Amino acid sequence: MKIISWNVNGIRAVLKKGFLDFLKEEKPDVLCLQEIKIAEKDIPSREFSAQGGPALGWDFSGYTEFYNSAERPGYSGTAILVKENLTPILSLVRRGGESVVINGFSKKKFDIEGRVQTLELDKYYLVNTYFPNANHKLSRLDYKLEFNKELLKYLKKLEKFKPVILCGDLNVAHEEIDLARPKENVGNPGFTNEEREWMTKFLKKGFVDTFRYKNLEKVEYSWWSYRVGARPRNIGWRIDYFCVSDNIKNQLKRAFILNKILGSDHCPVGIIIK
Repeated sequence: MKIISWNVNGIRAVLKKGFLDFLKEEKPDVLCLQEIKIAEKDIPSREFSAQGGPALGWDFSGYTEFYNSAERPGYSGTAILVKENLTPILSLVRRGGESVVINGFSKKKFDIEGRVQTLELDKYYLVNTYFPNANHKLSRLDYKLEFNKELLKYLKKLEKFKPVILCGDLNVAHEEIDLARPKENVGNPGFTNEEREWMTKFLKKGFVDTFRYKNLEKVEYSWWSYRVGARPRNIGWRIDYFCVSDNIKNQLKRAFILNKILGSDHCPVGIIIK
């Protein structure tokens, strides 16, 4: 199974920048998106897309779509696209017609921002996440650290039933190898001691950073600032992750970063898992 995660920085924007070509080329079994920046009421129906009009180009043929929009318009939000040929697998876990995707994790102050989705498959839970940004002057650092704490509790509850795959934009570069200019960024959002220490704690709680597990010394990034041509010069950060429960790490075949894919300030990251 190939699973890809991508912070698209606006789903309507990325659709104008080759998103459907990417989808057809990569053919992920599951695609998790973050920062979709669209209200639920503005998501066109499949029928409308097929007929053309303003929604032309929105039709993700062959995929079932699940959206989790933020209450605030044009902000945050997540989505999961699941290949329709996985329907037999999905049907195994449906109970009384309830959706296999749960939006949020019962924490209203975070759920209103559309940051978490959980897809239940027969062998594991896949949790799509868009972690808060600590923001300039660290104005949201406390909010983020509380989110981190509550999300970890949620993941450990899920693990009592099935292994967990967590993916998304975690908004933290864990180690110095994970960003191009570590010395200059100490204390900046995404590279504060508090955020990095939480990531260390998270991994010690039984999760594996799949990219680092499969690519021990490899230097690749998943996000580049729009400022001063950072991407052409590869002055980037690795802040997008797949992390899995330790007991399924041996099922990993590959963990990769698709850093040639354009369309957002982030690039897609992915895994292939048995």
